[in-house]
Amino acid sequence: MRDLLRAAGVLRAAGVALAVLGSALPISAPALAREAAAVGKPQSGLKVVPLTIETAAGRKFQYKVEVAATSDQQATGMMFRTQMPPMTGMIFPMSPPRTAGFWMENTLISLDIIFVGSDGRVRNVAAEAVPQSRAVLQSVGPVAAVLELKGGEAARIGLKPGDKVSWGSR
Repeated sequence: MRDLLRAAGVLRAAGVALAVLGSALPISAPALAREAAAVGKPQSGLKVVPLTIETAAGRKFQYKVEVAATSDQQATGMMFRTQMPPMTGMIFPMSPPRTAGFWMENTLISLDIIFVGSDGRVRNVAAEAVPQSRAVLQSVGPVAAVLELKGGEAARIGLKPGDKVSWGSR
């Protein structure tokens, strides 16, 4: 918990949200308290929707992804999980679209972080992000969503910028 509080202080001083989602909103005391209470516990009970990735080569891949819709859900993301079943992930919708940055603090498994533009196209991929790293992985420009898949999945399917991502009713 001490590490989380120290990291929150650093982020507050930098003027960014705890989730490092590109927001310039300061961290509120209640949000900090919720984060501290969640230390060590992966979140559960998120809505699950189908997601399809279509590569430039025309190959389609189907996933079941959790939707991190609220700021609290997005702040916790995939933290504290020790495994990720195949063909699953988590999507972070962003309305309005914005530049986004993610880090891997308290994330125990490697993830591919895929930044998706308003047009549903992959803008860039941060492949095999290092677990527990504090390095911020940035989108290339504003994005409407960020998709997290198991580390190495993007390479396995040949995912590249420009490929199409669609999910839920979108």
